[in-house]
Amino acid sequence: MKNTYKIVFALIFMVIWGCDKQKFADLNSNPSTISTPDLRFSVATAIEQMYSNDYTIWFYNNFQYIYPWTQVTSKQGGNSSDFVDMGPSAGFDIYSLLFTQTLDVRSRIDKMADSEKASYQAMKAMTYATQILPAIHNTDNFGSMVYSEAGLAPYTNPPLLTPIVDNQNKLFTTWLKELDASIAIFSTAKNQISLGSQDAIYGGDYAKWAKFCNLLKLKIAARLVNQDRTLALKIATEVATSTVGYMDGLTDDFVYNKGIKYYGTGNGMWIGFAGKNLVDFLVANKDPRLRFTFEKDGFNGEVVQAFLDAGKALPPYVAQYVNVDADKKFTGWKSPGEPWVRYHGAPLSPDAKQNPVNNIYFNQSELNKLTVGGVQKTYSSTSLYSEKMVRTTYDFTYPTKPGGRIIQLKDNDPGLNVLLGSSAETNLFLAEFKLLGASLPKSAQEYFNQGVQLSVLRMDALAKNNQMPYYNSDPVYTNTDEAAAGSTKLRSNEIVDLLSKPICNLATDGLEKVYIQQYINYMNTPGDVWTTVRRSGIPKKGSAYLAWEIFTASNVEMTIPRRFVIGTPGKDDINYTNKMAAITEQGITPAVLDAIKLNTERFWFDKQNPQYGLGPK
Repeated sequence: MKNTYKIVFALIFMVIWGCDKQKFADLNSNPSTISTPDLRFSVATAIEQMYSNDYTIWFYNNFQYIYPWTQVTSKQGGNSSDFVDMGPSAGFDIYSLLFTQTLDVRSRIDKMADSEKASYQAMKAMTYATQILPAIHNTDNFGSMVYSEAGLAPYTNPPLLTPIVDNQNKLFTTWLKELDASIAIFSTAKNQISLGSQDAIYGGDYAKWAKFCNLLKLKIAARLVNQDRTLALKIATEVATSTVGYMDGLTDDFVYNKGIKYYGTGNGMWIGFAGKNLVDFLVANKDPRLRFTFEKDGFNGEVVQAFLDAGKALPPYVAQYVNVDADKKFTGWKSPGEPWVRYHGAPLSPDAKQNPVNNIYFNQSELNKLTVGGVQKTYSSTSLYSEKMVRTTYDFTYPTKPGGRIIQLKDNDPGLNVLLGSSAETNLFLAEFKLLGASLPKSAQEYFNQGVQLSVLRMDALAKNNQMPYYNSDPVYTNTDEAAAGSTKLRSNEIVDLLSKPICNLATDGLEKVYIQQYINYMNTPGDVWTTVRRSGIPKKGSAYLAWEIFTASNVEMTIPRRFVIGTPGKDDINYTNKMAAITEQGITPAVLDAIKLNTERFWFDKQNPQYGLGPK
């Protein structure tokens, strides 16, 4: 019987082999003869790789260094004297997959017949923008980098294995040439192959990619503003008068989403307290972007009443807004009311953390602990950066009294939207350059107003998509009016009211006000906020608007790093000579963690910038 089965299986195999011999041969052909891949998929992969290493970048770069150093937040638990010390860091991985795709796309297009090649030029132009954006952020943190000769080994004979390391001057010059060439292609090329839905950003709309290229030009101009102001103003004029236009509406924004099942970093973050000066500024101006960036504290009406019933003191910065009747019943909030009274920041200086008077901020685990009926809970009285801007797959439990209801925001896993470029920053850049002397068609105030409006609208859209807690209502309040009042979503007329405030009138201290708005707009894009703080000197010490808090430890002002640590290449590194030459050219001491050297040994774009807190030049 076994032999019979063997004969039958052999006959079946021979029939299959005879029928599919050619198909099998096709599937197992020499890799060099495999048919050309669909370049739309290659470009789609390149777009996906623009935003990589998101967990390590957020966990280390942003929450441990950039946010604390720029006074957006503290480190977890508050800043100690070692908060200027660097540990692990990360950059966008542009070499392993991104450059692999962009260079392959260009190579394949260049090898096409002229009749076919012409219709792929816009697709080729896209590959420059996709690699320039993450490269800008990498050079902000790490200085000189391999770019012009990156990834050329497969395309050179002998293979180029020791690429030169480009300095920032050459990087900016190269990128501007690539962007100008791309814009020219986008504006003149006809009958182009469209990516369609493979373009996760703009759906194959090359006109929007052209505008994005103009934003990248402005980003470069901003980094040149104190190094080569003449060139920076020239770039701004080119963008403002460009025939392809510039980003000027929400549909132009570069909103990154890998797909409906991309939820962000996945794992949780170590997030510090919001900076007190920043929160107080946003509350004073009733700037709705506060609500789209930071979380409320845990002291809603129900929790306040639980503290009153237990005879336990409320944090003083919470108590100042609480109305209580003679029977010790919570009767509502004083002005400005919900949701504004639920946002509080903490002082950021290490000395402030050591001061016993500030235990109300830094000893919350004890002071805000409440036990009722054997059930104990601890409540946060300060605001944290909203983790929903980083990851969307975690359950949020709303604060209720000990032993009370369990109310959660769960099973709401929207695909995370990440903002990588916006019309708001475009207009705020143009407002800055107009004030600095660029010949632009509109007034600085017009660009400014448009930038602020678009910034608020975009942050509201991100908060809505990422389903931030409290966005639609505060579900702890049983009264529908109170629940609605606790909502954090954008209300009608809020933008008009914000623009009518003195902080948005450029007639006085215009440049400082523009930089403050850039700073606020970039609260969700940390790399940009650090570059803004470095090049502008804003927030400014002693400012009448948003002041820089002086960091002190043992009553001595601290020095804050202005770049990341550059490692020493090993002598067995095949590109050791070029890497060491780049380090020497930059005047950088490698592998040194000292904050003073990380402040004084600056990258080229940062050499002429003002020191932290000194205001714009």
